[in-house]
Amino acid sequence: MRLLLRVRPGASRTSVGGRYDGPAGAALVVAVAARAVEGQATKAVLLAVAEAFGVRRSAVTLVRGATSRDKVVEIEGSAPDLRARLDELLR
Repeated sequence: MRLLLRVRPGASRTSVGGRYDGPAGAALVVAVAARAVEGQATKAVLLAVAEAFGVRRSAVTLVRGATSRDKVVEIEGSAPDLRARLDELLR
């Protein structure tokens, strides 16, 4: 499943949840404590998304947006389960 993300680096704590309606459509908000320096925020985002969806870190791949706040990731797993979890997190 491909997923649009809106990243908020430098947050006080890491969290996954909420909706951001951007130009590409609805995106899942991911706040990470890591700063956007040398890819640290991107690494933290991929780990946070894996934990939020209950999959291994290796099941989450960055497709687009390595240096952008708007990212696209691919998550491997059961599509119905991933979709149900996404619906919960977008609330």
